[in-house]
Amino acid sequence: MGRTVPTFTNLIDEELASWSKFRRGLRKDDQEVFDGIFRVAKLHLAENFYAMRAVPFESMIMSIILEQQKTIKRLEEEIKKLRWPAKKPAGK
Repeated sequence: MGRTVPTFTNLIDEELASWSKFRRGLRKDDQEVFDGIFRVAKLHLAENFYAMRAVPFESMIMSIILEQQKTIKRLEEEIKKLRWPAKKPAGK
């Protein structure tokens, strides 16, 4: 019989399990952040499965970096709006 290909969700869960000792060593609030990082990796399951790299952790890291970069960009835009609000038209 052929070999069953694990879902990318399973691969992420296996990777998370392999980090369990590291996670256990973190403070409670850091554990929550750590868990969030792996949740973010699951936002790009289809893309990661499509890419199916030889080392799945590479795809997970790229998903995490992508989401962090999106967050940074959104926060930069919000800061820019707070620093330089749009000028209102004269006479209004």
